[in-house]
Amino acid sequence: MTPSDASGAASTGRWSSLERPPLSAAALERALVADGGLWSSVEVVAATGSTNTDLAARAGRLPEGAVLVAEEQTAGRGRLDRSWVAPPRSGLFFSVLLKPGASVPQERWGWLTLLAGVAAASGLSRAAGVDTALKWPNDLLVTVNGEERKTGGILAERVGDGVVIGIGLNVTLTEDELPVPEAGSLILAKAAVTDREPLLKAVLRALEQWYGDWRAAGGDPAASGLQEAYAADCVTLGRHVRADLPGGRTLTGTAEAVDADGRLVIRTAEDKHEAVGAGDVVHLRSVR
Repeated sequence: MTPSDASGAASTGRWSSLERPPLSAAALERALVADGGLWSSVEVVAATGSTNTDLAARAGRLPEGAVLVAEEQTAGRGRLDRSWVAPPRSGLFFSVLLKPGASVPQERWGWLTLLAGVAAASGLSRAAGVDTALKWPNDLLVTVNGEERKTGGILAERVGDGVVIGIGLNVTLTEDELPVPEAGSLILAKAAVTDREPLLKAVLRALEQWYGDWRAAGGDPAASGLQEAYAADCVTLGRHVRADLPGGRTLTGTAEAVDADGRLVIRTAEDKHEAVGAGDVVHLRSVR
C-alpha cells in the first residue's frame, strides 16, 4: 500500500475530486506527534480492506499511539460484522493502537469504546460545528432534516497487550451515496467544516486528552469524568428501547443509565433492572 500523500498523486490524476482532497500523513504527523504525547506515528494509505485488521496484525511490533488512516476501506467492519464502505476520501476511516498497561485493570478496558465515542463526539462538535450525539454503545449520530441518523461507528478489538480502536465517519457523503437511507453524514447535517484534516486532528486530540485522564485515574470512569460525560452525550438514555441480545433473547424497556462497567441499564415493564453488556439496541421512540 502506498501512502496517500505521495508526491506524484495529484500529477497522475489519481485524485479526481477537488472537493475531496487527499490527507497528508506528513502534515498530520507534524501536528499530532510530539515528545511526551500519545501519538507516535501517523500513516495514511490509499486503500485497504480494514484499518483495524491491518493495525492489529502489526500491533506487537508497534508502540502505543500508532495511527493508521485509509482514504478508502474496501472491507471495513462495524459491530456484528456489518460492513462499512464508502467512496474514496468521503469520510474518515482510521484505527489507533492503545496499550493501557498495568496501570488500568483489564476489566476496565471495555470503557475504551465509550471513551472513543465521547472523544469523537466532542472533537466533531467543536471542529465541525455540528451537534454529535452517542447511541449506546458505539454509534455517532447527527441530525439530518430533523431525524437522527448514524454518521459514524466505533469498533474496539483486544490485541495482545493492547486494544485497537477503529472509527469510521461519513463526512461528505451525499444522499445518493449513503449505504442505507437511515445513514447520515456531516455535510448532510450542515456541518460548518467538512475538511477532513482538521476534523481528524480534533478527534485525535480529544481522544488523547480523554485517554490520558482515564488512564491517570486508573481507568475509573467516575473519577476521570468519563461516565458522566458519556451519559450527557448519550441519547439512548431515557428512551424506550429494544435490546437484541446474544443467544436470540430480546429485552424491552427504558434505558435508564450506563453503569460503572459501561453496561446499559434497562428497566423493564415489570420494574426490574437489567444491565446489558453486549447487543444491538434499537430506539423505539424519541426522547421523552
